[in-house]
Amino acid sequence: MEAPTSLKQWRENGWLVPHQTSVRQIADLLKIADRDLALASRTDDVDWCFGIAYNAALKLCTILLYASGYRAGRDLNHYRTLMSLALILGDDRKADTSYLDRCRMKRNELEYERVGAATQSEAKELLEFVAELKLGVTRWLGEHRPDLLGGTSR
Repeated sequence: MEAPTSLKQWRENGWLVPHQTSVRQIADLLKIADRDLALASRTDDVDWCFGIAYNAALKLCTILLYASGYRAGRDLNHYRTLMSLALILGDDRKADTSYLDRCRMKRNELEYERVGAATQSEAKELLEFVAELKLGVTRWLGEHRPDLLGGTSR
């Protein structure tokens, strides 16, 4: 069986549910991502840096999914939200979804299993990735959903 390749197919599988977002909701999620990027860049704790940067990435993917008219269902919420990145931004982002899935598993390890799961280089790499992802998300919003930017450009 072929893997679903569109948000519509994901919806038909019950992995996504319809969602109507708003300018305020998108603005709030962007603020959370900005806050988390700032906090992650200032903390000396590597695990916290990684976890906070991961949260910023999750919020940015949530923005894309909400702006596309969906939200992830309850099962595998983080996974589905992150994996939707390539469906929304394009196949050239498939490697990014694989990377984010590895980060999701690492974040679960450091959150629930052990201290010291993340390395300094992993935290730095994720922080840099998320800063780039934010640019891509705001660019996509400007091109596809400028109505959700509320007249401001980030």
